[in-house]
Amino acid sequence: MNAPLKTHKAIPLQMPGLKRLLSYQRTWLRGDVLAGVTVAAYLIPQCMAYGELAGVEPVVGLWAILPPMIIYTLLGSSPQLSVGPESTTAVMTAAAIAPLIAAHGGNYASFASLLALMVGVVCIIGYIPRLGFLADLLSKPILTGYMAGVAVIMITGQLGKIGGIDIEANTVFGEVGEFLSQLNRIHWPTLILATLVLFFLFTIQRRFRTAPGPLLAVLLATAAVALFNLDERGVAVVGEIPAGLPQFALPSLSVQDFLPLVASAIGIAIVGYSDNVLTARAFANRNHYKIDANQELLALGTSNLGNGLMQGFPISSSGSRTVIGDSLGSKTQVFSLVALVVVVLVLLFLRPLLAQFPKAALGAIVIYAATKLIEIPEFIRLRQFRRSEFFLALITTVGVLLTDILIGVGVAVGLSVIDLFARVARPHDAVLGEVPGLPGLHDIEDWEGAKTIPGLVIYRYDAPLCFANAENFKRRALEAIEAEAVPVEWFVLNTEAIAEVDITAIDTLAELQSELAARNITFAMVRVKQDLYIQLKRSQLLQKIGNERIYLTLHTAIAGFSERDRHSSSKVVGLDK
Repeated sequence: MNAPLKTHKAIPLQMPGLKRLLSYQRTWLRGDVLAGVTVAAYLIPQCMAYGELAGVEPVVGLWAILPPMIIYTLLGSSPQLSVGPESTTAVMTAAAIAPLIAAHGGNYASFASLLALMVGVVCIIGYIPRLGFLADLLSKPILTGYMAGVAVIMITGQLGKIGGIDIEANTVFGEVGEFLSQLNRIHWPTLILATLVLFFLFTIQRRFRTAPGPLLAVLLATAAVALFNLDERGVAVVGEIPAGLPQFALPSLSVQDFLPLVASAIGIAIVGYSDNVLTARAFANRNHYKIDANQELLALGTSNLGNGLMQGFPISSSGSRTVIGDSLGSKTQVFSLVALVVVVLVLLFLRPLLAQFPKAALGAIVIYAATKLIEIPEFIRLRQFRRSEFFLALITTVGVLLTDILIGVGVAVGLSVIDLFARVARPHDAVLGEVPGLPGLHDIEDWEGAKTIPGLVIYRYDAPLCFANAENFKRRALEAIEAEAVPVEWFVLNTEAIAEVDITAIDTLAELQSELAARNITFAMVRVKQDLYIQLKRSQLLQKIGNERIYLTLHTAIAGFSERDRHSSSKVVGLDK
């Protein structure tokens, strides 16, 4: 008889956003509309600035907000996240494409659209095997350092725009050096305009946190251009904007164009998704709801696919726009749909006004946004909490500045993994003893006057045992025995933190047991979990240790030691579940 074919359970397509819209409550409408209009006022100049930062025409920054607003509203798991162009993915896009254009030429806009498609595909590929957990590899210190590095890159990338000079360098130090070498060529009307815009933005932020500062700044700067004829005096403006909305278009590029962008797409997907999840989680915790990390991969992936097909570039989420929406009472993604309508109306009817936006003002907005990414208080908090995490943040920042930004992504992920591996490979350990006047057993290093039970070492190793730390465990266990003033008769391994072991750890435990037996020291284990017990049994190490030397609690292990001369009373007391 033929065996039945195995079928794989497909991942159902979920639309949490659509479900939320279908159960919409009227009481949410006022907050969503107010948040949507305000966010639109904020994002119009911001997204135009990010379009320029990404290396495309400023209007493409507005085009790139349209597909994500619709797609994320249906597929996203966060009711408040504002998805669209943002600083990090914009600067990573420029870093990925600019060298290819310089070396081989080509259509920059087509490269940007292709990169958005590739980022979307990477995210969707990650969604299918449920790889959302990989975002956890980017720890807080790594992200803090990484974002600070990106912020510096953003700032130096705008030096030419705010100074009115051409800068050809594409590295941080090259841009700074070239800017300083051309101070005598600075276009002062441009620099003064950018400085005033920056001053205005910081002042508005300090006094009116929910006001659409970027919009007001750009409108005032545009008015100054018209009033003083600054464009005729050399102040660059956005210029003519194509009529209408973005059109469906497949990037017309070859396989040779595709291959160099693969690593860039993966890097942008990792950083963009991490930003998405971290921002969504922050607001979910604040407002007491949950998000689906894996669903965010699908939502971000399809949003980027939409942008790739509609002449856009890679996008992620915007923390600043999400903050504004939250502060004004956004409850659902209806606020994004309201913002979408406002942006479409602006593109259809206010193009002449957008064309007069001075590029120096857009550069100032990018610098303003970049300053928010450098979290000096967070660096101070990391230093106060643990120096190693502070240095991880600094190393990541320097790594991003000294290397290509995509290599910086690899450095960030690599450091996160190394940090995790180091904690597993060299964990905390403790010898447990009695503290006068305090019930229970405690780490003797933590309490003055703590003493071990003479002849007994109860040793705790605070990590799962595996190939990475097996030798470290054995060495420190033997050192704990040697540190005892009274000859040790029993060594009891407290396994409360050891949920499982690998074969290397099994062999190391067997070696330790043999060495201790040769020294007439009994090896026992306490607080053994059921999974660990099964592994010990399968490996036959349990038979070597002796079933009677496995204890449920510290109390029963101490009792077994106290009755060590009466072997008949030693027995299995039970196992943790």
